[in-house]
Amino acid sequence: MSTQRPSHVTVLGEQYPTDHMTNISPTIVSKLPLKLHTQPSHPLSTLRALIESHFPTYAHLSTLSPLVTPYQNFDLLSFPADHPGRSVTDSYYINKDLMLRTHTSAHEVDVFGRGETKWLLSADVYRRDEIDGSHYPVFHQTEGARIVSANATGMKELEEDSERLIAHLERSNIEIEDVPHLSPTNPCQPAHDPKHTELIAKNLKLSLNSLMLHLFGGRVGATAGNPLKVRWIEATFPWTTPSFEVEVFFRGKWLEILGCGVVRQATLDNANVPDKLGWAFGLGLERIAMILYSIPDIRLFWSRDPRFLSQFKEGEITTFKPYSKYPACFKDVSFWLPQGETLHENDFCDLVRDVAGDVVEDVKLIDNFVHPKTNRTSLCYRVNYRSMDRSLSNDEANSLNTQVVSCLQDRFGVEIR
Repeated sequence: MSTQRPSHVTVLGEQYPTDHMTNISPTIVSKLPLKLHTQPSHPLSTLRALIESHFPTYAHLSTLSPLVTPYQNFDLLSFPADHPGRSVTDSYYINKDLMLRTHTSAHEVDVFGRGETKWLLSADVYRRDEIDGSHYPVFHQTEGARIVSANATGMKELEEDSERLIAHLERSNIEIEDVPHLSPTNPCQPAHDPKHTELIAKNLKLSLNSLMLHLFGGRVGATAGNPLKVRWIEATFPWTTPSFEVEVFFRGKWLEILGCGVVRQATLDNANVPDKLGWAFGLGLERIAMILYSIPDIRLFWSRDPRFLSQFKEGEITTFKPYSKYPACFKDVSFWLPQGETLHENDFCDLVRDVAGDVVEDVKLIDNFVHPKTNRTSLCYRVNYRSMDRSLSNDEANSLNTQVVSCLQDRFGVEIR
């Protein structure tokens, strides 16, 4: 890089020293105070409240700081040392000792450790990502967890709750396509009694089947002849085993809704509750809100346009009515990289966001060429400019693109073609 890194960065009003890991961008810093999931009437806030209403006896947490250590975000949850999520190309770092959480699970050990046994945690999370209509570097998750004592009393508590849930689901219009609670490809943890794991997985599935009915049943008009369809799929996650994904059949296709599983014993040991067992799930609020509200572009959640915000009322899920479709204006940016250098696509996307913000609808790599004689690499990105709120003139798009080119030269020392 050709620009010098500042010695400190200000995040949420505090100054932090920078180092070789620092990659948090001004655009991301500007998003940190907003917390869309707590803004009254916002679709993400209404969805959070709807989920919380389904778990009234659980603690509801939604104000934890997004700043965590890599140890909290990865190591306490048994992430492998070489997991790609640790990379500076995937996650935002203030410095080597502090980062923005990439998932709500970063708080799991702390929440278990302070004595919470049934809880929901909703928060903004941050991951470096491409630019398109369904990806954004800030999004929101709700995580839920329940732990019980690893003895006969705890198992009885689960069995009684499962009986209640079975009775509820049998009276409801829901069709469930299940997989075994345990299998050779989705095994019990060595430290766990398989009978206990079966009971935990059963309670997890029943709890989430009930949640799916709560979220989607009324929206699909589920009837005895046309029930809500839910299916379970084996999965693999670093922080649970056995693990599962849940899909719902909605408007003619299967949609992935959440991931879940039996909490790893190492996580509970790290939380100083080694005598507990339990389950956890995590879901993306934007993914579900886009489905329920028919919101076509993830950028819209950040809009301050009254034509967007005025459509929503607290506690109500309504169908979004598009108020405009402004024309797109694409510009190509073609350049040679310095000899021997590489440029990750997420670095280019962060630069574009810093310059043009949410005026950019998507970014696509359309050419990647290595010169046979010089061995230099040429890249060409197509940047699609389209405002959600107004028509964007060609002159405005040209001006933004000129700034992108200038920043690209300054930051990465490229040669524009």
